[in-house]
Amino acid sequence: MNAGLTLRKNALFDKNDGRSVVIAMDHGAIAGPIPGIIDPKKLVQACVDKKVDGLLTNKGFVDASIDAWNRSTALVLRITGGFTVLAGKFEEELIVEPETALAYGASCAAITVKFGHEYEGKFIKQASLAIDRCHAMGLPVMLEAMAKGSLYGEKFASNDEQAITMVARMGAELGADMVKTYYTGSQDSFSKVVEGCPVPIVILGGAKTDSIRQVFQDIYDSLEAGGRGIAVGRNIWEHGNVEAMLDAVNGLVHSHWSVEKACDTVGIA
Repeated sequence: MNAGLTLRKNALFDKNDGRSVVIAMDHGAIAGPIPGIIDPKKLVQACVDKKVDGLLTNKGFVDASIDAWNRSTALVLRITGGFTVLAGKFEEELIVEPETALAYGASCAAITVKFGHEYEGKFIKQASLAIDRCHAMGLPVMLEAMAKGSLYGEKFASNDEQAITMVARMGAELGADMVKTYYTGSQDSFSKVVEGCPVPIVILGGAKTDSIRQVFQDIYDSLEAGGRGIAVGRNIWEHGNVEAMLDAVNGLVHSHWSVEKACDTVGIA
């Protein structure tokens, strides 16, 4: 048993309910200072004050907000990336060494695999070998499993049930300790994703949506289907009232709130 691996993994998941609220703020390395993450310290302070379980971000974001962190908030450090919206090819590279993640005090490393991409094999090999290195040092890995391409000659949506069921399991097979992926749109379909994946699944938020109620509904339904939490960013900090949004998602994940109660918290009908 690797005690370090277990202790770091436990830092992300609440001991009482086994669930996790991770707020993703790793977007700046790809898209620059978009609204909501312009001031790293302010956003981290809000998350720390609201006692979220973890923050997913980059080295520079940690450096710029270091005074706002405390020991109760787990760091999930992104170690793959290497592209921006200026280039648009979205090809993942290992850009941070696992040793650096440990030096930053990370509880977990984050790696993305774009299954179905033309460089799928490269991404899979890179992720698998990086997971081996992380585990050798007692560092868990959150694998963001993306589904691209086609099934049976037909292109599919990014949250396609069959594709997400496949890539979630593929991520677990590579040795990931948890999988971050899309919610498939219904409790029935997402329960099949959870059933087929032997490690915890948290849902990502994707592009910003104007429907806060739908964000909350997706979170609620994913939990009812067996999901273990969220790793959401833009749909939390781009909606304006960050503190209320954090209260709402914490309530949904850890206090079993209804969607209506979450909506009331942020003041929407």
